[in-house]
Amino acid sequence: MCGRFELKTKFNELPEVLKQDYPIGLETKYETQSLIRPTNPVLVIKNEGKMKTTFMTWGFISPWAKDPFDKGRARPFNARSETVEEKKLFSGSWKHKRCLIPASGFFEKKYLIRKENYETFWLGGIWSKWTSPDGAELESCCVLTTDPNSLVKPLHHRMPVVVPYGYEEQWTEQVKDANELKALEPIMMGWSPDGWVSEEVNKKQNDQMSLF
Repeated sequence: MCGRFELKTKFNELPEVLKQDYPIGLETKYETQSLIRPTNPVLVIKNEGKMKTTFMTWGFISPWAKDPFDKGRARPFNARSETVEEKKLFSGSWKHKRCLIPASGFFEKKYLIRKENYETFWLGGIWSKWTSPDGAELESCCVLTTDPNSLVKPLHHRMPVVVPYGYEEQWTEQVKDANELKALEPIMMGWSPDGWVSEEVNKKQNDQMSLF
């Protein structure tokens, strides 16, 4: 599960692919974030013919929802990679709307899991576009999860899908057939703990993470 993460990377150190096509003014308005929660806006790379950096709400909104702000409706912030193709809510996005969310670490219980070298990495996700009757659009996303590796297993029975560098276009492009989707499955089967660490976070941070 991934219910809290951080992006403490400075703008000039973000992956170059993220800075190829981004919102006007992002370089001056961008701020690092120590704690990102569901319902927060998150930086995302999507692909609708070309790769583009944008902001989305973290918490998946069904494209056919009558009221996207209805608090009585669940807005999943995670989706199981093993069943994402089968679930009606997620299957269309899995086929045509996969995204990448930059992070410098994610939280599980009292621990922060990050790269040893503090390198930014990609959380693999899917996104959705809700359109109102008058044409207003709202984009939202969720993070895919998979079975934990040996580093995360003592902390949680799930962990986020991490997409390796070099797969940005393959992951986000709109696929044409089932074989192309099948080729993405190895990425979702987990990642090696080599080069990663878990470190205990201080109590003040932990108190803020009420989900756990």
